Amino acid sequence: MNTIAALGPVMQNAFVPRDFDAALTFWTRTMGVGPFFLIEHVKLDDVRYRGAPSDIDFSIAIAYWGDLQIELIRQHNDAPSIYKAWRDAGKEGLHHVCLLTDDFGAARAAVDGMDVLQEGKVPGGGEVMYVDAGGGDGTMVEILKPGPGSHELFAMMREAARKWDGRDGVRKLG
Repeated sequence: MNTIAALGPVMQNAFVPRDFDAALTFWTRTMGVGPFFLIEHVKLDDVRYRGAPSDIDFSIAIAYWGDLQIELIRQHNDAPSIYKAWRDAGKEGLHHVCLLTDDFGAARAAVDGMDVLQEGKVPGGGEVMYVDAGGGDGTMVEILKPGPGSHELFAMMREAARKWDGRDGVRKLG
């Protein structure tokens, strides 16, 4: 079966909050999720938004809730992107879900005919695309072929969440 679900399970829920810092406080204090690992000014190569080049400057904070990754995203500039479009529309809530794949060709085949909103290259050999699956808000799907070291980084974050005592809720990486 050539569907998005056939590529693998959802491993992440991602949000583009109006107030990034308040969202970190909410997730760590109210939801009890943490610690978040902050990666500032993420740099992807060959980023395209709706087919046109875009120089997006954004930061992410990632934590684990059990085996589910929670990602918060903050865009720093006005470059066209899925994040800017979301914020400009005044939306809140789930922005997208993410699944991992080792076969980007199969991923492209699974989303054939769907609108690829944004895509880029992860330095070192990974790729990412964001697809509008057509079901409304919350049904955008990020399909990520992780770059080298990503699986180990995610495992470290997951282990940190298992041992987290509620202190030091945000930790900078890089």
